[in-house]
Amino acid sequence: METNFLESRVLDSAVMKALFRKTYIWMTMALLITALSALITAKSPALLSLVYGSRFGVWVLVIATFALVFILSSRILKMSMVTATLMFIAYSILNGVMLSSIFLVYDLGVIYRVFFITAATFAATSLYGYFTKTDLSKIGNILIMALIGLIIATLVNLFVQSTMLEMILSYAGVIIFVGLTAWDTQTLKRLYLDAGALGDSALKIALLGALTLYLDFINLFLYLLRIFGASKD
Repeated sequence: METNFLESRVLDSAVMKALFRKTYIWMTMALLITALSALITAKSPALLSLVYGSRFGVWVLVIATFALVFILSSRILKMSMVTATLMFIAYSILNGVMLSSIFLVYDLGVIYRVFFITAATFAATSLYGYFTKTDLSKIGNILIMALIGLIIATLVNLFVQSTMLEMILSYAGVIIFVGLTAWDTQTLKRLYLDAGALGDSALKIALLGALTLYLDFINLFLYLLRIFGASKD
């Protein structure tokens, strides 16, 4: 009986590691697609005019991006794996188009530098979430509430236009998404340990995990860019 239990835990651990590999591969793929889409859009006057030439173009892009991530997050288990993957790629492309504006605001060297800072911070935090024995579930609930507060404060600052408040929110955003990266990683570890096998449902959960960590990375990058970024003259 004990031997069977140990064999089962070893198998669960192997499945968990395999799912994490897929998660990080899909996340990296999405980041590369987003970066490429942003660069192509930023270097194309025609695309920039199409997207940012009117409020209508911006709103269509924003609504399409949020609609994709909402549908993917809420209905992924009812989709085929091919459909879910294509939607993830489409979301990565649209997000890249939306983020192309950073190349118009910040120097290229600054963007690259902040990207590597983000990558190092994300890697260290995700590894902590993976290996720590501390239960992060309580801090996760606090971070979700803090994120809601951050979103509300950001919306308020759209009208207030306070530079000081924007900087405070940027530091708060970094702290929140560093914490969320660790919490999300630990949550995924638990989900993957319970997966049992590399079936279709487990692969969809891994893809959803990739989306979650991708969003953590992107948000962390944007908040760090606001802190360290030097605007173009």
